[in-house]
Amino acid sequence: MTIGIIGAGHIGSALAVRLTQLGHSVYIANSRGPETLTDLAHATGAIPVTAREAARQGDIIVVTIPLKNIPALPKDLFEGVSAEVPVIDTSNYYPLLRDGQLPELESGELTESEWVQQHLGRPVVKVFNNIYAAHLEQKGQPAGTPGRIALTVSGDDRAAKQKTMALVEDLGFDAVDAGTLHESWRQQPGSPLYCTDLTATDVQQHLASLGTVRTQAQHAQFTANQAAQEKQLQAQGVKL
Repeated sequence: MTIGIIGAGHIGSALAVRLTQLGHSVYIANSRGPETLTDLAHATGAIPVTAREAARQGDIIVVTIPLKNIPALPKDLFEGVSAEVPVIDTSNYYPLLRDGQLPELESGELTESEWVQQHLGRPVVKVFNNIYAAHLEQKGQPAGTPGRIALTVSGDDRAAKQKTMALVEDLGFDAVDAGTLHESWRQQPGSPLYCTDLTATDVQQHLASLGTVRTQAQHAQFTANQAAQEKQLQAQGVKL
């Protein structure tokens, strides 16, 4: 396939490496311009382009930029792009370390990817947000391998989700249908499915135990979990 990646950070770069290794054609963009992606292009074989070009090149588009930067993307980013092209969102909300507080996400009524979808004006599928970039690049395994890591895929468009799940499998991970985009709170930071490298069986058990409707108690607990994780990362000097 031809895949456009908007964002050349940890996840975007890891995807560029793996996808080109698998024989896909990758077009990648960042906010600073294609001329700043020369080293990444040499290392991966991905083709540096602008964000608009990346959006128009792909059979699948991946948007993988800091959540706070989503509103700054061009309003016409997907103009002319077929509605059949899935748009993947990998974003996470980090209010302490990076994004500041976004009031729309504080109440828990809106998931991160629903917020992204509103700003993009385009349906999105959420995946690749709850795995470390190094693991995404290095820990894919053939189907049927014992202990194979599973990745949750959430979205409302059935066809887009199926194409995305096929890509996840191609990358070496078990794709687990995690329901609608409104249910994607179950894979956000603070949840038991966030960066825990679980098998498909374990993921499905967690999904079942969490239910589909986020309660106030769950929102409060996950928010507290995330705050503790962010403070720990801050103390370690980690930058997102």
